[in-house]
Amino acid sequence: MPEIKLAYGRTFINFTFDANKFDILGKTDFKPALTDVEIGEKLDNPIGEQTIEEIVKPSETVLIVVPDATRQTASGQIVNLLVRRLIAGGTMPFDIRIIFATGIHRQVTEDEKQTILTPFIAQRIKTLEHNPRDLAQIVRLGETENGIPIELNRALIEHNRVIIVGGITFHYFAGFTGGRKLICPGLASTRTISATHKLAFDCETKSRREGVNTGILDGNAVHESFMEIVRKLSPSFSINTIVGDQGKAVDLFCGDWVSAHRKACEFYALEHTIEIAEKRDLVIISCGGFPHDINMIQAHKALDMASRACKDGGTIIFLAECADGLGRKDLLSWFDSEDSNALAEKLCANYQVNGQTAWNLLRIAERFNVQIITSLNENETCPMRLHKTRSFDDILSRSDKNAKGYILPFGAKFLTSI
Repeated sequence: MPEIKLAYGRTFINFTFDANKFDILGKTDFKPALTDVEIGEKLDNPIGEQTIEEIVKPSETVLIVVPDATRQTASGQIVNLLVRRLIAGGTMPFDIRIIFATGIHRQVTEDEKQTILTPFIAQRIKTLEHNPRDLAQIVRLGETENGIPIELNRALIEHNRVIIVGGITFHYFAGFTGGRKLICPGLASTRTISATHKLAFDCETKSRREGVNTGILDGNAVHESFMEIVRKLSPSFSINTIVGDQGKAVDLFCGDWVSAHRKACEFYALEHTIEIAEKRDLVIISCGGFPHDINMIQAHKALDMASRACKDGGTIIFLAECADGLGRKDLLSWFDSEDSNALAEKLCANYQVNGQTAWNLLRIAERFNVQIITSLNENETCPMRLHKTRSFDDILSRSDKNAKGYILPFGAKFLTSI
């Protein structure tokens, strides 16, 4: 019988399967990584915008915005080339700053800085940290039409030019990652982050707001609020990468921050949406390894993808190492609720971003038998209604021998659609 290697953190777990019972969804991407020359050619031909050299004048200061360690963007290669290009155009190294768009995530560690930027850049270009709760870092730029405070890191207005560098993949309620998300929520205040994320939830129906979903931008209230906020400062240039299975950039869309991101999202959706004829009783899903399963908050996005391919009442085998734990110490407190409806009531009474993550996770755990292979302990998995297991054999021995299933080796990357 065939065998497949499923990513688990920075390692792999082998799974031998019956090809007559399982179909693999989202196979390995064999696209070659972009070379430095190919990336340079794309930067020479931006979408709907001038080149970086035409935009940035030698006397201007530049802020480069990059994601934190929870995102896969191939930023090391991109930022290296970008900084060299800026310097070649006359920008002085001391006029360049790099800021990590951490949103409400934890701060980036020194080791992570080296990985995200490469040691060469991390040691030569000044980096900035974002703290959404530090009012000294935050500047208010007004309100959105529906009253959301526009509060962003003041570094965005203290530099002449802002260049955003992000990776494109699906997002379970913002539609897609990258682009505007580097600024909001990446560099927004806690108040702004909470208010924009709350738009994803409909307190009248106690469910996801209509139009807010994976792979959807038009009519998506969360995406539209991000766009309205970022238009207040309009980044000078945007670089959006599509990362292959080896962690390298296999495609890149750059230029105008709106149109380049839109084209990247359209291309990504075209290549990463899988049509299936039916849902099945069993789904085996790997997040795709690190950083997609760095913590439960990130890993649960793959679980959301698995739920779209599994029959109600079916079994999902969920591989998520979660080496960094839950992602937030207070995440488990939301699971004191009796069920997802009670959690929704609690969420509407006192909205918090990670409460919505907990609601989505609990909603899935109620609909399916979720068996998780993880480094988390049972004191963490049990409150979330996830059943910790050690091996595939243990689960499959208790499953219907005739059940058919799907295997999603890169669960965070692919969207299934019937």
